[in-house]
Amino acid sequence: MSQNKFRMLRSFAAVAMLFLLSGCSEINYASHLVKEVLPGHSSDEASYYGTRPPPQGTFKVGSPYRVDGQWYYPREQYNLVETGLASWYGPGFDGHRTASGEIYHSNELTAAHRTLQMPSLVRVTNLDNGRSIVVRVNDRGPFRRGRVMDVSSRAADLLGMKGAGTAKVRLQVLTEESMRLTELAKSGVNTRGYEMAMMKGQERTPVIQGPYEVASVEPVSQQPLPPVVPVPGHMSQGTFYPDPVVTHEQVTPANIYVQAGAFTVEDNAERLRDELRGYRSTRVVQAVINGQQYYRVRLGPVASVDEADRLLDRVVRDGHDKAIIVVE
Repeated sequence: MSQNKFRMLRSFAAVAMLFLLSGCSEINYASHLVKEVLPGHSSDEASYYGTRPPPQGTFKVGSPYRVDGQWYYPREQYNLVETGLASWYGPGFDGHRTASGEIYHSNELTAAHRTLQMPSLVRVTNLDNGRSIVVRVNDRGPFRRGRVMDVSSRAADLLGMKGAGTAKVRLQVLTEESMRLTELAKSGVNTRGYEMAMMKGQERTPVIQGPYEVASVEPVSQQPLPPVVPVPGHMSQGTFYPDPVVTHEQVTPANIYVQAGAFTVEDNAERLRDELRGYRSTRVVQAVINGQQYYRVRLGPVASVDEADRLLDRVVRDGHDKAIIVVE
């Protein structure tokens, strides 16, 4: 075969591969509902990557978007602490592309959040049993009202929430670690598997195989890291999965409420409370958030997640579309 023919065939193969890649689904598997983007903003995936799959080492925040009538405003948040109900992806999502551009693997400790920067590291604590793990946010979701996070299948196992399908959780962004991850991702470094390096809360550079590529990364900060140590784990279908660290936190019993609204003017909260008196126990709860006084109208507590979902649906149908489920 002549050199010219060989070059032509190679070029044709490359173009064909690009077409195949461009045909791959770019739809986030956790947010399969149609997104509506604010005027003047581009769609998340299209504005970042066009039709091609993004590189692994990618930092992303994204544009404001609306799903099922609710607007979400992604932004960088390094001090977020949040409580609520978490769910998990369920079967059938392996191999699908996440909103960050990575491929989902159910055995990794990853998660979806509606507004956090991607990637970020979050400690998730099950408020029913005290189990606590670190996950890496690499996707958008969940988009069912009343949920604050979707976790991977493996994370759900470790948190002890597989059977119930949901759990009352506390989310806490690991500030310094997430800022470091941002620097790495913005530099084009692949951050997959970084959550596995959180050994008992202390960052260590993992010695691992498979898709994880952070072992050779030079630290961004000037502070020296602890010595490199072997990471225990197991092989599954040719891929090495490090053993995660599950800690047990002291937790206090938490209740589930439906919050119909939050106001800075007390009279507005009291009017809504009076309007909702026909539902169940309704009260105004005061809270100071970032120095601002709020008056929150809450119904409950309710006895179960199913009951909370039914109550939330009823409140939303009656015109209170900003209602949410809260755990406290």
